[in-house]
Amino acid sequence: MTYLLAAILVLLVADILIRLLFNVITDKKTRRKRRDLLDKSLSFDLGREAQSLKQVKVDKPKAKILCVDDEEIILDSFRKILVLDGYSVDTVETGKEALGLIQRHHYDFVFTDLKMPEMNGIEVTRAVREMRPDMDVVIITGYATVESAVECMKHGAMDYVQKPFTEDELLEFVERLRIARRKKIKDKLKPRVHITQMETAHRLGFDEFAIPGGLFVSSGHCWVSVEQDGGVKIGFDDFAKNIIGRIDDIELPNLKMNAKKGSPLFSIRHADEIISFNSPVSGAVSRVNEDLLTRLDELELTTYGSNWICMLDAETLDAEIGELYIGKSVVSLYQKDIEKLAAIVGRDPGVQGRGRATRGKSDLSRFEFEDLSRTTKDEIVSSFIQRVNG
Repeated sequence: MTYLLAAILVLLVADILIRLLFNVITDKKTRRKRRDLLDKSLSFDLGREAQSLKQVKVDKPKAKILCVDDEEIILDSFRKILVLDGYSVDTVETGKEALGLIQRHHYDFVFTDLKMPEMNGIEVTRAVREMRPDMDVVIITGYATVESAVECMKHGAMDYVQKPFTEDELLEFVERLRIARRKKIKDKLKPRVHITQMETAHRLGFDEFAIPGGLFVSSGHCWVSVEQDGGVKIGFDDFAKNIIGRIDDIELPNLKMNAKKGSPLFSIRHADEIISFNSPVSGAVSRVNEDLLTRLDELELTTYGSNWICMLDAETLDAEIGELYIGKSVVSLYQKDIEKLAAIVGRDPGVQGRGRATRGKSDLSRFEFEDLSRTTKDEIVSSFIQRVNG
């Protein structure tokens, strides 16, 4: 047994050493390939693109960078340091050339020197922010002009880097920029929530939530429409639908059932899951939408309008309506719930195991409700559909 354990231990150590050696060899090959690419790329004549353009493209770059500076030594430093670390780098010596390139090419970052002849860094920053707001501008500055660099940030620059800089300082700085850019893009891609007209609620893009104007929404994601006769129509909203996904069946309430606010009113079946929705207001059930059961596929387009669940004679509506959300308060509710949903789903072992990103509305198609763990399902239902308080 001792010999067997020793042999296993030797094999494990050998495997680790082989993997480490393989990684070292691979890294060396990659850097050598990038160094050769750097030397070859700089020999190309790119004068038709821009007179001073020097361009080095790498496979699967960490980011695409355009650098403009009237000092060739600074441009050489950017290329040699960043290309070897896996960035694609274009460099030019004038702001005018840089602006010509950003109209024809896509960059993640534009680094611009602050003090240049003809067009300075402030002018480049303003122009890039106007022409290509999708690109982030970074100022290159000396110690004597830090205050001016900070001033550039008021015009839209993302940050500034001081020269001279070491290789480690530049790499660390650019990595921080990459992290900040990813976060900014992720925030911008958060789902949009729209107040819209009832008839256009189904026309929005997949990464958008529609809330028809004039509807009230409960914290449990049921909508309420007040009718002319004082009764109310009730359904479930877009947020709940996108959590659950496919609707396989609906259990309607009984006529004349006396529903209490916060008590179960109707249920939805998704695969083997039965999800109960609480009544947003109190009242007796006066009508149920049996026709909806024959056209459940319409819920894929919209959960509003004719796709209501039931009607109540809500005799205490005046007292309860203040606890519902409408207009901008619904938008705020959705935005908070989107972030909370992303956090809950992101902790699910199955989602993490598949390497899927945590989701806001933009990511609602990236997991199926039935694929989640029982703990996650229960947390979602209790957090968004069966909660008593918003």
